[in-house]
Amino acid sequence: MMTNDHALMARALRLAARGLYTAHPNPRVGCVILNDGQVVGEGYHARTGGPHAEVVALQTAGDAAAGATAYVTLEPCCHQGRTPPCTDALIRAGVGAVVIGARDPNPSVDGGGVAQLEAAGIEVTTGVLQAECEALNAGFNSRMQRRRPLVRVKQALSLDGRTALANGASEWISGEASRADVQRWRARSSAILTGIGTVLADDPSLNVRDEALGVRTQPDRLIVDSQLRTPPTARLLSLPGQTRIVCAADDQQRARALSDVGATVEVLPGDGGRVDLQALMHRLGELEINELLVEAGPALNGALLQAGLVDELLIYQAASVLGAGARGAFAVSDLEAMADRYTFDLQEVRRTGDDLRLRYTRS
Repeated sequence: MMTNDHALMARALRLAARGLYTAHPNPRVGCVILNDGQVVGEGYHARTGGPHAEVVALQTAGDAAAGATAYVTLEPCCHQGRTPPCTDALIRAGVGAVVIGARDPNPSVDGGGVAQLEAAGIEVTTGVLQAECEALNAGFNSRMQRRRPLVRVKQALSLDGRTALANGASEWISGEASRADVQRWRARSSAILTGIGTVLADDPSLNVRDEALGVRTQPDRLIVDSQLRTPPTARLLSLPGQTRIVCAADDQQRARALSDVGATVEVLPGDGGRVDLQALMHRLGELEINELLVEAGPALNGALLQAGLVDELLIYQAASVLGAGARGAFAVSDLEAMADRYTFDLQEVRRTGDDLRLRYTRS
């Protein structure tokens, strides 16, 4: 593997990242075409239904694609979806080689793209910057492999791990820079999940307000509301985008009142009058939700943690102390031994204004 392969795949990754906020539910993909040492075409996948990265790059390259090497962050698709197969386009263009970052876990592809290219006499190399390419599409990969989204829980915490005062006051634990950073994480998510407790206490918006991010459509807003207590006057029901309320109670009168103001109400299997969170995640997979950002209180956070559904923690730690009587982040059952504790691996530390942003993945 040549060092040049790494450099060109890194360039393709930077292109793919341009679709960070717009490509879902499709994966983010970038492509660079090199011929005789010169980049002759580049492209990325901008939106569902639009041309894929390879097609954009091939259109830019034109006749110069013949005999060229295409660098693609994700295995080219080999099936007819909303657009024709990218393998067909690469073969018709006469490319001589394709360098692939990561295999596509979509069962409709998953090695089939490589096989079609090789059958056409095209030299294929895989696994170049594979970890980076897979990380860019962690949510898509989760949905394809586990049939559920990647679940990322966001919390602003004090130094002593508190999310709000005992009376519920929480504005603002984190600073302005951290709140601006949250806008970017919202924008890359397919949906934002909260619980009825947060809706009743804070009346949140849960939308992307930073127009500079170029978000075409708002992430779906999801409320876990087992007994349908969401008021029809809730702020998020009046905002652009879709709000879905999942419940365990088939209360048609309340459901109708919420449907009348634009909400989608769905009854899911329940356990003891509560929504089954495993069933919810399966349903979100069916709805093509790749990355799910959770902005909720300790009850829902704790329930997700105990159910083994938290994949990442996104913590904004402020340089303040709220005291022992303040509220915690996760309401979980008491543990009997240290061996039972929930553990995470620290992946990233960044400064956001006066705060620290800590990103953890589940051990």
